[in-house]
Amino acid sequence: MITPPILQPGQLEIAAGALPELLLPPAHLFADRARRLHQLAEGHSLSDYLLFLGRLAEWQQTELDRHPEISVPDPHLLDQCREHANPPLVPAGWPRQPRWHEAARRAIDAVTQEIPLKGRQALSLLLKADSGWLETQADALLQGNMAQLDLAAAPLISAALQVQWTYLVRQLQPNQIGRPERPDLCPVCGSPPVASIIHTAGSTRGLRYLHCALCGSEWHVVRVKCSRCANTKGIEYFGLEGANGEVRAEACPSEDFFTGKRCQHRSSRR
Repeated sequence: MITPPILQPGQLEIAAGALPELLLPPAHLFADRARRLHQLAEGHSLSDYLLFLGRLAEWQQTELDRHPEISVPDPHLLDQCREHANPPLVPAGWPRQPRWHEAARRAIDAVTQEIPLKGRQALSLLLKADSGWLETQADALLQGNMAQLDLAAAPLISAALQVQWTYLVRQLQPNQIGRPERPDLCPVCGSPPVASIIHTAGSTRGLRYLHCALCGSEWHVVRVKCSRCANTKGIEYFGLEGANGEVRAEACPSEDFFTGKRCQHRSSRR
């Protein structure tokens, strides 16, 4: 286990001002993810599932590498978004390009060998679905509406959407993006983070970044602080008994500043 350095009071502010607040996804984002998933699969009780995700990530990298050119926000819109602290690529305000429909279907072919026969049958609806159904599923996924979501198709739909948004984000520069009004949401696309990651190497070693679930961007949030409500008191960390402690769940007991309700925030932290 690699233990990142502990920053002392005062160093947090210095680090935050001197180091990049926003890290856009690299060109090899999905290849790195696939490699890590295949490593984790070795001897793991969930090896079949991790291999499935690894193969899906390999497919995502192939799709990203050959992604055709699509429009991105013009400089005027980017300036407006930065001025008003709005993410420029919020799914609700930025149109999805229809090519993701066929991409989601292609994903089935890419992962067929990793899916048992029963699972392949469950995905038959995705193969036959029209564009209206696919768009409805995308809306449900991006809005967190689990009641309307086809859980069998969701991983492939989300994989296709991740490719499109990662492509869009890679056409931008960090200095074109401002800090969002909601620091718990991605400053680029407004999506929630999937986890927070403490970097263990390079110029960002020891710093925590939230990782966007949709576009793969990372933005800095100081450690020992609730990423949702900014509370610094009573933060607790939980891990699985017998695990190495590299992955922990963060829990906040405070009142959520944005909703006025008890925060009850839970996030995974690596």
